[in-house]
Amino acid sequence: MIKGITVQLHERTQTGVDEFGVPIYTETIVNVPNVLVTPTANDEIVTELQLYGKRSDYELCIPKGDAHDWTDVRVSFFGQMFRTFGTTVKWIDANVPLKWNVKVKVERIE
Repeated sequence: MIKGITVQLHERTQTGVDEFGVPIYTETIVNVPNVLVTPTANDEIVTELQLYGKRSDYELCIPKGDAHDWTDVRVSFFGQMFRTFGTTVKWIDANVPLKWNVKVKVERIE
């Protein structure tokens, strides 16, 4: 049976704006269980560097029913910090036989 790991999602919530009109955010950590983490293939790394200028380290498969926003957020797993980038790909729940229907790429930061 396939089983994912728990990933810490660093959700940002806008709490106001500063005197220059720049948004101020607070960050809360949310544990998201059963996330599949797969290494990125070498040919995909080259493609991501050419398209986005970022080096894709892993691809996360998010479980069905997850309502979090995975666009340009920090995530941590394996004791390291990552940031999502690129397009979040989502499939129709009924057409996917397994428990995961969203994919997002991450690059290592820090």
